[in-house]
Amino acid sequence: MALKPQDDTPEFDAIDGLPLPRQQMRLFGHTEAERELLDSYRSPRMHHAWILGGPKGIGKATLAFRFARFVLANPNRMASQLSLANDLTVDAEHPAARRLAAGAHGDVLHLHRPWDHKAKRFKTQLTIDEVRRTVSFFGSTSTAGGWRVCIVDAADDMNVNAANALLKVLEEPPKQCVFFVLSHAPGRLLPTIRSRCRTLQLKALPAETVFSGLEALGLDAAYSAEDRTHATELSDGSLRRAIELLSGGGIEVAHALQALLAQLPKTDVRTVHRFADMVSARGADDSYHIFLDLLREWLDGRVRAGAAEQVPAARLVRWVEVWDKTNEAASLADALNLDRKQVVLGAFGALAKAAGDAAPK
Repeated sequence: MALKPQDDTPEFDAIDGLPLPRQQMRLFGHTEAERELLDSYRSPRMHHAWILGGPKGIGKATLAFRFARFVLANPNRMASQLSLANDLTVDAEHPAARRLAAGAHGDVLHLHRPWDHKAKRFKTQLTIDEVRRTVSFFGSTSTAGGWRVCIVDAADDMNVNAANALLKVLEEPPKQCVFFVLSHAPGRLLPTIRSRCRTLQLKALPAETVFSGLEALGLDAAYSAEDRTHATELSDGSLRRAIELLSGGGIEVAHALQALLAQLPKTDVRTVHRFADMVSARGADDSYHIFLDLLREWLDGRVRAGAAEQVPAARLVRWVEVWDKTNEAASLADALNLDRKQVVLGAFGALAKAAGDAAPK
């Protein structure tokens, strides 16, 4: 059972009330990418490894599982009926689709950050032990006598040892296998991994696709059109982000963060502390991660805008330093189970200093 969690292990990257990527029968956007995968599968020579790149939450895992479902349901890629296919759609009642949705298809291996049973949360890295699961997976016979699919979700989470272990498998791929290496920033992967994969870069979703996706997932019944519009505007083309903004109190977090950032380099200590309490409270995981993601995007926007305006590099470095310090502090807090409030307060301290240093003199 390559996908099914054991014991009390929760589903990876799950959102309450919504289908997991392996269960999602509909793909929002990415028509061209889907067509490229379909054409490759029907061609005499199909590449065995793909990097699906693009921002987080735009549907990379959904597309990877969609392809997996298709090849499991259609193992003979030279079959005449495949020439009539326009996309990777498979009937939800097909045995392969049902087994995959249940997490019980032995020919699909989903590698991701493992669950820490002691800490009761997912680990911060995709470890070498997780990647080594490929040894037994590819060492056994395919349960259906056809294709096997390995999905690395996401490769950005791998540590050095895990990346090298994956590289070794990619260098000597088994027969009738396909790898999907999902990455939010493919340029940061090992060059040797990139050289052994064909890269398919997915774009952020158009606003209308995000908005219609919220409706298609049934969120129009729970949230007003105004809230869905706000979530779409703040989503940066990520359907998952829009969902998290709605379900995790993210709209409130986003507005509060924008108000604080607009005051820089000034900061109101009480307001910052109230904000830090809100996003770091027990049970506020979604709000905390939304804060980090929105802050990273804001910093990225400042650097990009400054570069376009030919702002002196010394000023832009200040924002990059805030990015690095905040990421380092957040990673350390997660690894050592430290107080997240200090991460938030430290970020605003660094932001205030950077804003003052980066201001025109």
